Amino acid sequence: MWRTCESRGRFFSCRSLKRMLSCWRNGCRGLILAVAAATGATAAGADATASTPAAPAAADPDGADLRREVADLREEVRDLREERARDAERLEALGRDAWFRRFTLGGYGEMHANFGEGSTPDLFDFHRFVIYLGYDFASWIRLHSEIELEHAFVSDGSDGELSLEQLLIDFRLREFLNVRVGRVLTPLGIINKVHEPTRFNGVERPTFDRVIIPTTWPSDGAGVYGRPIPWLAYEAYVVGGLDGSEFNATSGIRGGRMLERPGLHEPAVTGRIDLFPLAEIETAPPQSLRLGASAYAGGLDNGNAGRNPGIHGDIQIYSGDIQYSICRLDLRGVFAYEAIDGARSIGNGTASGIFGWYVEAAYHVWPEAWKKGKLAGADGIVFIRHDVSDTQYDRPSGVSKNKAGDRREWTAGVGFYLTPQFVVKADYQVRDDARSKRLDDLFNVGVGWMF
Repeated sequence: MWRTCESRGRFFSCRSLKRMLSCWRNGCRGLILAVAAATGATAAGADATASTPAAPAAADPDGADLRREVADLREEVRDLREERARDAERLEALGRDAWFRRFTLGGYGEMHANFGEGSTPDLFDFHRFVIYLGYDFASWIRLHSEIELEHAFVSDGSDGELSLEQLLIDFRLREFLNVRVGRVLTPLGIINKVHEPTRFNGVERPTFDRVIIPTTWPSDGAGVYGRPIPWLAYEAYVVGGLDGSEFNATSGIRGGRMLERPGLHEPAVTGRIDLFPLAEIETAPPQSLRLGASAYAGGLDNGNAGRNPGIHGDIQIYSGDIQYSICRLDLRGVFAYEAIDGARSIGNGTASGIFGWYVEAAYHVWPEAWKKGKLAGADGIVFIRHDVSDTQYDRPSGVSKNKAGDRREWTAGVGFYLTPQFVVKADYQVRDDARSKRLDDLFNVGVGWMF
């Protein structure tokens, strides 16, 4: 588009203003002559001037008019660029504030095949499918929700479950103080807060997380949370309590969760503190450490839809947990103790004390050299876990122990992560209880994902 001036004899000619500007910028010595040629004031046009009134021989001998014209053009170009930038900012703001950009869609799921010895059935189970939907009402007001379908089918009997696992609104005020209202995850243990299948080892959740801290355990209420300093985080809530009439000898407090319209006759308080001692320390090799402590206290006379069961009692839960990673090694452990006042009035063998714990070690075995191509994000782990869950740890005086509630479990397995969000799992479980009876061993395989 831009070309140098072409020589025509001893004069120069530019075919357009752009060529003239190019000549000016490149320091063409014939620029003034080119302007003169463009305006007709050339030696080649001398014959034409013989029959017409004479024009000035040099209308702009020092190029001042041309310089002003170039300056005007540059100003126009600058104005156009600024207007284009403003248009781009308006379009970006429009897209950023568009309603569809305020939504977040996610979820997780898992499907299992379970094989048991003896009378234990072999089966395939679409265990969970969960859809997450979030929405930003403003930069500081955010809705979180999870709807869960269990076992692929829902009926009036015991088959399947469709439930609102979470529905809460966060009001993010400051890093150190925020408000949360709605259905929250009771902040006890490890897996109840972080329960997606790609974030725990084993096909099934540990027995501890089924009968000691019944995962997933939501509570309805309000509270605060925050992280005032890099190595400390906290959360605390006032929530609806448990229905003590649904406790029993072998499932512990699991049945006491209320997932429909929980009664608020005797609410509970719950909270946790997490410490990150290495958060501001550079370690070699890289390490991470989290220490957690959590608690729960509330009454037991709460029933669905406010129909209180008339249980006179209360419960206190105290739990601690740890997660530590160094190089390829991951370690975790958790314990919880539950004191139930009023267990005798509940009856049906409910214990006055429930205790459980587990420890787990996992090692990442996938070689770095294999992380390429379709497996660039792959990982592989092997793990072993020992789980002790005793829903008959202490009993009211005169109540005999149901030994089926005192269980031990060893689980060893592998996990192959095709990506960090998709895992194929397999494990083998050896189980027994205090009845001196060996329970059926289990072999489990499964697939889990989150997005």
